[in-house]
Amino acid sequence: MRIVVIGAGGQLGSDLVEVLSSHDVVPLCHDDIEVSDRKSCEQLVHLRPEVVVNTAAYHRVDECEENPERAFAVNAIGAKNIAEVCERIGACAVFISTDYVFDGTKGEPYTEEDCPSPLNTYGISKLAGEAYTRLVSRHYVFRVASLFGVRGASGKGGNFVETIVKKARAGESLTVVDDVVMSPTYTRDAALLIREVLERGLPHGVYHATNTGMCSWFEFARTIVELVGLDVSVSPIRSESLSQRARRPPFSALESPVLRSHGLAMRHWREALRDYLAAKGHLQ
Repeated sequence: MRIVVIGAGGQLGSDLVEVLSSHDVVPLCHDDIEVSDRKSCEQLVHLRPEVVVNTAAYHRVDECEENPERAFAVNAIGAKNIAEVCERIGACAVFISTDYVFDGTKGEPYTEEDCPSPLNTYGISKLAGEAYTRLVSRHYVFRVASLFGVRGASGKGGNFVETIVKKARAGESLTVVDDVVMSPTYTRDAALLIREVLERGLPHGVYHATNTGMCSWFEFARTIVELVGLDVSVSPIRSESLSQRARRPPFSALESPVLRSHGLAMRHWREALRDYLAAKGHLQ
């Protein structure tokens, strides 16, 4: 398959380029394509892809509240531009979405059947991107969450795991919210899952692509520190003590009965975290 990966320099995009290397992969970074610019997206016509994976996103959640125009330009209109070109050339459109399309009131892991109800601009813009993508005859929407990958998120200056390791190694005491629960996800595992779905040609639609299990950010941080073997204090705090412009869902863990019905399941986040830490050279 000829597969275009948009956002190839990012945390998930770089892993996708690697795990899809047995195919004819065309990596496009931000300097190569601007998804919010329809004319820029027209280059896809000449590339003749069978699949276009769009990982490009404006994902600074608080900044999305301050700059909703940019959030919708990238996350919604960008998805629309890609979707329209894909439909015209008969390509499969793949959109990477988020757990933030849910409001967190369910109290148990969200499935693909649950109705989205985003709390913030970022989530609303990504849900709009989902809607545009689902208009394409051949499409996949993969919802991911709380990503950590070897490349790191350039837009966020790394990822949560690296931030915790860096502060812990500096001997800083850590305070982390314990009232927000999510599904930490290793980008390599998400990339492998996406590859499997594409290669098997599973039914088009929405899939939750997160590692199994769930935890609070506090539990996640404490596990990171324990695995790395650092002796620092990790204390829980309430999210209300943080000055955050955007509302976050208090519970956004995901699960995928749809994947299980096809005999697929991603491993537990603890196992994935250990492999990530080993890949980064953090384990002794």
